[in-house]
This record gives sequence, C-alpha cells and structure tokens, in this order.
Amino acid sequence: MTFGGQTDEADARAQLDLAFDSGITLFDTAENYPTPLSAQTQGRSEEILGRWIRSRGVRDRVIVATKVAGPGNAAGDLHYLRGDARRLDRANIRQAIEDSLRRLDTDYIDLYQVHWPERPVTTHGRARYSYLPDSAGLTPIEETLAALAETVSSGKVRQLGVCNESPWGVCAYMAASQRQGLPRVVTIQNGYSLLDRDFELGLAEFAMRERLGLIAYSPLAGGTLTGKYGSELKPIPGSRSSHSPAFLRRLSAARLRAIGAYVELARAHGLETAHMALAFVRQQPFTASVLTGASHVSQLQGNLRAIDLTLSQELVKAINAVHDAHPNPR
Repeated sequence: MTFGGQTDEADARAQLDLAFDSGITLFDTAENYPTPLSAQTQGRSEEILGRWIRSRGVRDRVIVATKVAGPGNAAGDLHYLRGDARRLDRANIRQAIEDSLRRLDTDYIDLYQVHWPERPVTTHGRARYSYLPDSAGLTPIEETLAALAETVSSGKVRQLGVCNESPWGVCAYMAASQRQGLPRVVTIQNGYSLLDRDFELGLAEFAMRERLGLIAYSPLAGGTLTGKYGSELKPIPGSRSSHSPAFLRRLSAARLRAIGAYVELARAHGLETAHMALAFVRQQPFTASVLTGASHVSQLQGNLRAIDLTLSQELVKAINAVHDAHPNPR
C-alpha cells in the first residue's frame, strides 16, 4: 500500500525479500496504490512488486493479488484513473486488468479483487445504516461479475475476490454466480482487528458457510494497536497518519481507551500488543490471510515475530471481555 509513496523502492524490496524468505507468499496490492494517493505515483506499487518478482524469479511461488478501483473513493476522486467514466463495467475492467498485468510484468493475476463497491455502502466505518438511492447508471453486480468472469476464462485471472463489502453485496455476488454459472468470489478483504470486529456481525457466517476466506486488512488498526500512541490524539511524525489525514479517525478517545485495555492485557501475559493483535486475527476460523502494511522493514521484522504465536483460550476470553466493554470503538 505504501510502496512507491511513503516507502521507497529500496525499503520495499528489502521488505519483500524478508517476507518471502520468512515463508510469506501472498502479496497484495492495487491499481490505485501507493498511498498517499496521487496521479504522479499511481501504479508504482504494482510496478515495484512486479520488478521484485521478476528479479527473484519467484512468479510460480507467490500469490499475486491486486484490485480494480470503482468510482468514488473517500481518499479522493481518482479522476486521473480512467477519468470520470470509471465504473465496474466491462470496458473499465478490461482496461484495468491489462494495465495491472503490464505494471506487474506478469501474464496472470492469482487473485483479482473489486476494491470497493460501486454502490454506496453507508455502514463502512460507521455504526449505523443510512439509505442512499442508487445513482443513475449504476453497474449491476451481475454485469461486474460477468466482466470479471471474462478475465478468468481468458486465463488472465485465476480467482476472484471482493473488498469492503457488506453481507448484502456478498449475497448478491453469490446469487449472480449461481444464476449465471459464473465463477464464485473466493475471498473478501475487509478491515478486521481487535478494534474492528464488525465482520463478525454479518459476514463471518457467510465466510464459514460459503467457504469465503477473509483477507484481513488493518489488523493493527493503522498501527494504533502497537500501543505507540499512548494517550495522545495526534499522529506521530512520519507515520501513515501524518501522511494521510483519513487515518486520523483511528485516534479517537474511545479507541485510545480500548487500546489501553489491550496494552495492559498483553503486558499481563508477557506479550507485545501488536503480536497479540496479529495472532488474534490470524487464528480466527474464517481468516484466510492477514495483511500487514508495514511502512518500513523494521516494522515488518517486528510483525513477523507473531507468525507462530497462538493465543490460549484463557487469553481469548480476556480479549473478548475487553471487546464487550469497548465494542468496535469509533
């Protein structure tokens, strides 16, 4: 997410080397990365990943995942990415996949994901639902899935996934797949962490019953679950929050209270808070993979120490007690 922006290519390659040599095989990016988002840097994350894969000669030993952007975005309008006509329709998806293949310097993508729905999802990052009528010209999910299916039948994509989706959206994709005999989505990439367990309220049952694997992003809640922020409501200079104002919402007073409780719990069990947080997400039965968006190789080195950590039932119960006292703080 930060490769080519906040993270320069040398540090990015060092991270990729370290990750791969440590047994990590899933590398996830997106056509609109890196952050902070800009027309000048758009696509660099895919390019850096592609150059690294080519130089290491590991294409057959890694899972490459990327995403197609739909219209609108909380972080900016992305007008420079296929213009104002950017939709999740056949023409846009065909162009997006060709551009990603070129930047990644590969013939196929293992997992191709819809980065966010075209329709407005008003519960994303919020604790309540607001109805917004669909805009004129909204691309039906059936049309999006049919266009994605073409990328699979052509051999350019192996599997399909969705991101930032709701239970209704997942159900719509599943139904379209059954009605039209199209490929199923096999993964859902949503935020999930000790501070954000909304996934459990509607999507976890889908994941378990339909074998839809969660690729959990932001398992450290934008780095806040490292405990490094203390009681401050300000971003740390050089952190992702200092580069992207959208991350500042992670530093609310309610979140800091919950973070403080998790920090105390981790210390009581002789653990680092970040390791406890990563292990909790990894060992959920619906989790397929955990994404760690380290900005620097030193952060990745720390995260990797959680790979083999398994939390006891006693500690999980204590974590749930903290969650019940501070449920999904906003």
